[in-house]
Amino acid sequence: MRQRRKTLVVTFNTTQEALGMEKFCIKNQIPGRLIPVPGEITAGCGLAWKTIPEEEREIEERMEAQGIKWASMYILEL
Repeated sequence: MRQRRKTLVVTFNTTQEALGMEKFCIKNQIPGRLIPVPGEITAGCGLAWKTIPEEEREIEERMEAQGIKWASMYILEL
């Protein structure tokens, strides 16, 4: 059985925003990946960015600087 870990989950209103986040993160070597939105939460497009919670502040700052829009951020045990 897989051990649950705290995870930062960033949700988006549109698929285009989620894919833009993925492209930005790959280009800038930001750790994480796109996942289906976990059942514990809801989001407009059904996709979310998953990364380590220690990156929350840096990711938020970089997303704001890049103009990437997001709906919400959650710390979940996944």
